[in-house]
Parts: sequence; C-alpha cells; structure tokens
Amino acid sequence: MGKNAKVKYVEKHYGEGDGSGERILNPPPTCTWRRLLLRDGDGTAARRHLHRARHQRRAGRGRKLVLTEKLLTHGNQTAISNMKVELKGEGSSVQVISRSVAQDQSQQVFYPKVTGNARCFGHVQCDSIIMGDARISSIPAIVANHVDAQLIHEAAIGRIAGDQILKLMTLGLTEQEAEEKILDGFLQ
Repeated sequence: MGKNAKVKYVEKHYGEGDGSGERILNPPPTCTWRRLLLRDGDGTAARRHLHRARHQRRAGRGRKLVLTEKLLTHGNQTAISNMKVELKGEGSSVQVISRSVAQDQSQQVFYPKVTGNARCFGHVQCDSIIMGDARISSIPAIVANHVDAQLIHEAAIGRIAGDQILKLMTLGLTEQEAEEKILDGFLQ
C-alpha cells in the first residue's frame, strides 16, 4: 500500500442448513476488517455450530488498523474468536470492536490481544448481550512492551433492559418485535 492509501474489506458469513461442520476463517491482511456471522436459517436447537476465527495482524510505522466483529449465536452454537494485533511501528494504532448477541444455550468466547512494541495506541472494546441460558466470555488482553504504548480495553456483558422493550411496546410493537429491533440496532 502506498502513501494515504485506504482499504476497506468486508466479509459476511451466513450459515444455513444443519451446521454440523466446523468453519475456520483465516482472512487475508487488510487495514479495515469486518466480520459478521448471522443467524442460521433453520434454527434447529439440536444443531452444534462451531465457528472459529484466527486473526493476527502487525501494524507498522504510522499504520492504522480497524477490526470489527459482529456476531449472533443461538440454539447450541459455539463461537470462538481469537484476535492478536502487534503494534510494531512508531505511531501505529488499532481499534478492535466486538459486538455480539448470544441467545438460547449458545456459547461465545472472545480473546482479543493487543501488544504495543513502540509508541502506539490501541483500543479494544467488547460489548455483548446475553439472553436465555447463553454463556459469554470476553477476555481482552493488552501488553505494553514500550513506555509510550497507550493501550485500553473495556468489556461489557448484559441483558436488554426491560424499559427499552417496554418503550418500544408502547409504540405498538410486540415484545418479540421490540427485542428484534433492539438486537438489529445493536448489531448495526
């Protein structure tokens, strides 16, 4: 890539069918990376879907990475995501954003790790909505190997607030429609 170059890479996945296989995603190096895993079409609760993403990036001098992951699991699905970013260049930066919803008995594990080896900036943000009997683990890690590395991580897991659903229901939506609207907005 040359000076002032911009790259936008969007990757969307839609699983359908019985989802009994294992899917492994190894996307190519990019500056902006987005991954979305949307609900399987048949919704069969007995299905087990294993989704793994292995993602590793290195940012050189003055480079900026933006990594965005949006995920919805349901039924008995399991999603495991590993993101590792190494900031090696002076003035390099990364923003890692994960927004996920886990429904039913699904499970999610998110392991983002940002390592700063120079004067750099890194921010990891993990926001999740948990529903039903789902389980979510968000385990962000930041490692500073340089005195001028500025690294931040934040993680939040919670449920949809009842007053949000109630407000939308007063506007004429059913409880299910209100819930879907909130989830759609959260995963935008």
